[in-house]
Amino acid sequence: MSTGTTESAAAPFIFFDLQVIGTERLTPTMLRVTLGGGGMRGFASGGRDQRVKLFLPHPHQDAPRVPAAAGDSWFAAWREMDPAERGIMRSYTVRRQRPGLLEVDFALHGDGGPATRWAAAARPGDRVAVLGPTAADNAGVDFRPPPSADWVLIAGDETALPAIGGILEALPSGLPARAWVEVPCRADADGYDLPAGAEVTWLVRDAGGGLATALPAASFPPGTPYAWLAGEAKTTRTLRRHLVNDRGLDRRAICFTGYWRRGAAEEDLLAEVLAGGTPHTEE
Repeated sequence: MSTGTTESAAAPFIFFDLQVIGTERLTPTMLRVTLGGGGMRGFASGGRDQRVKLFLPHPHQDAPRVPAAAGDSWFAAWREMDPAERGIMRSYTVRRQRPGLLEVDFALHGDGGPATRWAAAARPGDRVAVLGPTAADNAGVDFRPPPSADWVLIAGDETALPAIGGILEALPSGLPARAWVEVPCRADADGYDLPAGAEVTWLVRDAGGGLATALPAASFPPGTPYAWLAGEAKTTRTLRRHLVNDRGLDRRAICFTGYWRRGAAEEDLLAEVLAGGTPHTEE
């Protein structure tokens, strides 16, 4: 397996061979897994909504199998590997990088997909591979507000919480932000600490709260916002259309990402990715 110690430092993304250091249950829905080990050398998160590819082992393996190198052909090489042997690939957001450590928060989906099962059972010493950046300014960071933005609009569900946390920590000084966050239950809102720097409106799904109705009904501050939307795919598209058609926002001032899709399991989405030939899968 290629690691951060054996790849060229000039490569923008390389494979890092990491292991589980510990886990922490943050809320009923969210589990934090801390990764580390000697393979962390050279990893350089850009913060904000830094996206990485996480490769998990199959139950019969003690470590995931990944391509020998992380150049432009890594995805084709991974796709050609035996599906029963190649590492189980998912995209995740880096919640925080600390010296020698990487924190990744998992939203534990009810579908019991491979990533959810792995995270729930993770123990210190378990091995994973991460395709991650070697420079802070990299293509895995999407949150990039222009200097002309008067304020930042953030909307997402529980799968977007790690990215929202990273974004709030990285907000430029003096740039106001308002965030609408949809979570399954009140305990998820009470238990997940977001950094100061924004006015946060928690929307509790089991109490009838939801982004699709709350954001259109909200009053916005004056000025021109930069909008960042993430979560369930159909919801993010609906919110984007509302911001463009009803609020008059420029499409170029909206970053939106579907992290999952209602009615589709992780493996269904991955099959679509493979058919389309693109490596950009979401949580």
